[in-house]
Amino acid sequence: MSTSSQNKQGFHPRIDSLQKSRKASRENSRPRKRLVSQNDAYLFALRVAYLSYLLQPRVRRTQPAPAAPKALQRSSSSIHDLMKDFSLLRDSKSTKFPHGFMAELEKRLTGVIMGRERAPEFHDPAIKRSFAAFLNAFMEQGFKKRMEKDRRVEDLVLIFYSNATKELQKGKTPGDDSWKFLADRHLALFIRLISLILKEGDWSRDRPELSSRLATLESKLLTNDKDLAADSRSGSATGSTVEVVVPLSFEVKDMPLVQVVARIFHLTYVQVQSDIDKHRSVWTAKAALQDLKTYQTLLNLNSRKTLRSDDFDLEEGYEAWKKSEAPDLAQMIMVIVQSSPELAKSSFNHNAPQFNANVSGSDASDSGYSGSSRKMSMSEASSYVIDQPVDMSAIIPSETSPPVFDREEDAFTFVPSDTRAYYRVILSQALSYDLQDENLQASEATAETPALKLLSKQSTELLNEICLRWRLPYVSRIILFLDVIREKFLEQEISLDTLDAAFTFIKEPLPDNKKDGNFMSLLLFDRTKWTLQDYALNQQILASLHEALLRDLYDVAQQCYEQKPPSVGSILYVLEHHIYNDPNFSRSPEDIAAFTTQLQEGLREKAFALYKEYLAKYLPQDQESWQFFDVIELGKAVVTLAQRIQKRYRKNPEIMGANPLTALVETMLPLYSEDARDIVERILHLSAAKGEEVPVEDGFDLYQELVEIRRIHAEALPNIPFAFHIEDLLADFVWRWIKLTESTIIAWVDGAVKQDEFKVRISTPGLPPADSERHSVSVIDIFTSFNQTIDRVVQLNWDNDLQYAKFMTALAKVVGNGIAHYCEIIEQKFAKEMDRLTPEQEASTTLSRQEKWMQLAKDAWNNREKIELFQFFPESFVKLNNIEFAVRQLDKLEKEVNVDACIDVIEKNTPPLSHRQRKVNNYVFTIKVVEAEDLKACDTNGFSDPYVVLADEYQKRLAKTRIIYSSLNPRWDETVDITTQGPLNIIATVWDWDALGDHDYVGRTSIKLDPSHFSDFMPREYWLDLDTQGRLLLRVSMEGERDDIQFYFGKAFRTLKRTERDMTRKVTDKLSAYINHCLSRRALKSLLSRGISISSVSSYFNRNRPQQAFQAPTQAEITDALKPLFTYFDDNFAIMNQTLTRESMIMVMTRLWKEVLVTIESLVVPALSDKPSQQRQLNQQELDIVFKWLQLLFDFFHAVDEETKEENGVPLDILQSPKYFDIKILNFFYFDSTDSLIRTSERMASATAARQQTQRNRLSAPAALTSMPFGGAAGLLGTPSHRKSKSIMLSRNLGTMRKAKEDKRKEAQADPNDDMILRILRMRPEAERYLRDRSRQKERLAAAAAAEMIVRQSIMAGGGRMTGSLPRR
Repeated sequence: MSTSSQNKQGFHPRIDSLQKSRKASRENSRPRKRLVSQNDAYLFALRVAYLSYLLQPRVRRTQPAPAAPKALQRSSSSIHDLMKDFSLLRDSKSTKFPHGFMAELEKRLTGVIMGRERAPEFHDPAIKRSFAAFLNAFMEQGFKKRMEKDRRVEDLVLIFYSNATKELQKGKTPGDDSWKFLADRHLALFIRLISLILKEGDWSRDRPELSSRLATLESKLLTNDKDLAADSRSGSATGSTVEVVVPLSFEVKDMPLVQVVARIFHLTYVQVQSDIDKHRSVWTAKAALQDLKTYQTLLNLNSRKTLRSDDFDLEEGYEAWKKSEAPDLAQMIMVIVQSSPELAKSSFNHNAPQFNANVSGSDASDSGYSGSSRKMSMSEASSYVIDQPVDMSAIIPSETSPPVFDREEDAFTFVPSDTRAYYRVILSQALSYDLQDENLQASEATAETPALKLLSKQSTELLNEICLRWRLPYVSRIILFLDVIREKFLEQEISLDTLDAAFTFIKEPLPDNKKDGNFMSLLLFDRTKWTLQDYALNQQILASLHEALLRDLYDVAQQCYEQKPPSVGSILYVLEHHIYNDPNFSRSPEDIAAFTTQLQEGLREKAFALYKEYLAKYLPQDQESWQFFDVIELGKAVVTLAQRIQKRYRKNPEIMGANPLTALVETMLPLYSEDARDIVERILHLSAAKGEEVPVEDGFDLYQELVEIRRIHAEALPNIPFAFHIEDLLADFVWRWIKLTESTIIAWVDGAVKQDEFKVRISTPGLPPADSERHSVSVIDIFTSFNQTIDRVVQLNWDNDLQYAKFMTALAKVVGNGIAHYCEIIEQKFAKEMDRLTPEQEASTTLSRQEKWMQLAKDAWNNREKIELFQFFPESFVKLNNIEFAVRQLDKLEKEVNVDACIDVIEKNTPPLSHRQRKVNNYVFTIKVVEAEDLKACDTNGFSDPYVVLADEYQKRLAKTRIIYSSLNPRWDETVDITTQGPLNIIATVWDWDALGDHDYVGRTSIKLDPSHFSDFMPREYWLDLDTQGRLLLRVSMEGERDDIQFYFGKAFRTLKRTERDMTRKVTDKLSAYINHCLSRRALKSLLSRGISISSVSSYFNRNRPQQAFQAPTQAEITDALKPLFTYFDDNFAIMNQTLTRESMIMVMTRLWKEVLVTIESLVVPALSDKPSQQRQLNQQELDIVFKWLQLLFDFFHAVDEETKEENGVPLDILQSPKYFDIKILNFFYFDSTDSLIRTSERMASATAARQQTQRNRLSAPAALTSMPFGGAAGLLGTPSHRKSKSIMLSRNLGTMRKAKEDKRKEAQADPNDDMILRILRMRPEAERYLRDRSRQKERLAAAAAAEMIVRQSIMAGGGRMTGSLPRR
């Protein structure tokens, strides 16, 4: 059966049977192993060391020669001693010739023979003859081919020496030995030629060892040559010196290996010397030779005293071992005979063995001994090794009958009866000594292995001598070495690194001989050539080490949770690479699984014990002392440990299948989660019992720690739920924090405003400030506070979307309250600055009442009109910039909060509207004071300066409008929000502002705000008659205040925009007086009067004269009429531009443009009403001037650069507003007849009714409701307005506000009305009746639309009746 098939079926079937019977096959043929005493092991080690001393090469020395000269004797065999440096390293690559050397040598040899070599020493004829003889032998094909293959130095040198000797012997008499001395010189010159070839071919650099050995050999040969030359030159009959062999001293000081034996057995040299002297007569070279002959005889007879075929699993393994023994025995016998030649003469009747060039040395390499000696020592071979193929047939005894011994010990002198047992004791002794030797140099550290100490060089040489003398196979030595290592590891005499180094040491190839090293490795891993005993012992070693390593692994793994635990990597490495990878080791999956289970359970127990230590460390014994901080610290300790273990075992998370992190989290996290819940509940209960509150920040810190632990718990234990819902337990801390923020938000705003100087923040002096620098620090501070407030909740990463959405809703309300308060403060400061007295008014305060009246009469008599620039404060414009900045910041905040997502979450987790009844407690009424008509004149000039004050029934002021100067039909268009929980009576009082004395009473009216009357949430317009004369127009709408994040953001946005609008209006009000002055009928009359002269006036009274045509004003005159206004605008804009941002500047200019449009509109037509107006209609010439003014003002506000065509003013889409187009279309109807205007109005009304009917049909409204009559109830409720209400929900961010504005623009363009025609008809007395009828018609249509909306909302709400529920968005 082949080896491969043996491997497939499993090694050593006989070993299995041996293990079952627990008997070895050798037990039947050899005695049982007995215990070896230390003294017996010492004596046998001493014998081998002493024998090594006897067989070492003899040292030579020179001494004075006697008077009578003696011919110098040289033996040709001395060349073998000279070549020993090469023969011992015959397979080393560094001592072989390089490839291509033989061809170069052939060329140089030919050059020497032809006389072309430059060196003079090669010109001797005798040299040429010797070289020629060698060249002839070298050119033989067989020899040349072998040399090119082996490239061995010793073969080439010996062949040259042999041929040179034959050439020099020619012509010499048999007794003439002079040729022998010339042979050394010729060989030296041959060596020199080889060195020159290596050097010139640049091969010496790669083979420094070969060059060194060649130089040494040459020097030795030339030394002999010098001695010969000196003797021949002297011609004297007497010599001066002679070289003699130094006799052996037989003293321990000259025996290196004996000294090693003394050291490892802890004996003195005197004791060892005594033992040597005692056994000197027995421990001889002859006895050693006899041991070899006896061993050889027993080997041939297959005696039980040597290895037999029964000791091997396969016969081929035994044959391979036996075949390798013969050349090694021959070498050992050769050494003994060379050291004592008399043994060869006395023992046999044959000459000493001679060199046999035809004998192959391949068998010697298969023995496994010579290579092993180098393996163990990592140095030169021992002195007795002669690695030359020799013919030992002359002294090898033939196979005879086995010798008979009385006792087992009598078989050999130097070899014990149980070589394995004795060798193991000696090896253990040597290893123990070397491990304790402080002077022993450690091996060099590498990237894989640290610096370690095993056996010293001296101990290794001794062990090699013993192994070779006792014929221990290489594998046996390795197994016994591992057995000793195992024993010392179990006894804790060596570390795990030393154990790893020992395994690595026996597996690595030889560093100095690749061929032998590879062979030894093959021999080690080729288990078919092992003995059964080695195989069984190796299994025992692996099993024992495996058990010990698992114990160590378990112990080390139990320390894995410590701060600096020992590493398990080295243990796992040894197990994986040296135990499990060994084919002799059989690993049972059940055993490994059992160990993994045991280890995992041990880790859990360790984790549980460690958690108990944490509890004792971080949690006080007294429950009254428990704090959230203790829970946090305990959690941090658990998390830190888990993170440390995760990081520590990231690359290798498991230890033999057991996961330390899993064991830790499976044990600690459930325990901690349960304990944390109980501890937190206990802390909260104790705090409530004491009437105390746990600090909010402690709750936040605890939440973040618990969430982190829950995250780790979910990742590590996905199938095990966390012990409790953290958010439900700690949500109260967030609500407390929001409530605390709500209580302090007003103080934050007050503090920010108090510290603000409202100055532009200039970063680069000398340069105009950028827009980002034109707002002050207060608005930055409050929005920083808002962002920090929201970020505090966001940073919690609250893991309950519904609760988080509710938190954001509550915070939106807090932010809205803060913004409302900020707007209130800023607007108050702004109003105070804008309403301050002029210098003349301040001066008049010091005058008496009579002086004041005298000054007024004087100004009236002089018709003095003082139109001066208002001195705006930069701080006022900074406040306006702050509001504009706040709008942008709130819009950014609304996006960051993700309002829409919060609404979606709340709606998904809230029952639908049909399953719940929304209860509204607060209602927001939006009252817009639009205009007044026919007010009482309170001033001497026939006008009033009216303003409106809104108050509740308890006379608490709610709002106040601005002052409209010199008007009986003022238009305010100001809005105020009033929040109420039920019906509320609002009293509107109109006052006339007076610079002197008390303000005059103009009139009063009232309105009841009842939420039940606004259940349709539609806006209504109320014309309220004053108690004196005239009436007041209010537009009222209602919204239910909702606990809705969009509502709160919308309310905050609307507050900011209203504040911004009101502040902008206060700025423009300071300019509106001059606008009214420049665009008045008086200015128009003044412009037209410029074309009237004295002659033209007198012509009116002279009828006989022809009438002169009236000359209209030119375009230049019309333009010049507006130059004062343009200059006034430019001066004010220059002041504003220094402080206002571009966006605020555009906003002010836009508002001024609206003032311009309102002024021009009032100049052309009266306000919309159902009563006739006293205003006179303009003629064509006046109307043309007005429209030219409109175009000039349009171009002025558009401000297009003539060169670059860049728009620097108000954008075109703002300039072309619906009111602008309404004014433009006046030109088409202004001079139509009354009947034509009435017909046009009726057509427009019919078209509007048709569109509304179509829309109602599209919405599938009940037809019966379209004709529902409305009587007094409609009048009580007010007239529903066709205008859309500017609700809070439409103002929740800048996007919705822009969209609402765009929709309004599109609606105005798509649905034209007849309002402008009705305003023209007010100036036609004959249209009074039509105006009254048309007003009633509009009221009926609006009331029908409102009723229809109420019914539709009721149907959509799912009820059969009208309910008061607030519709959701």
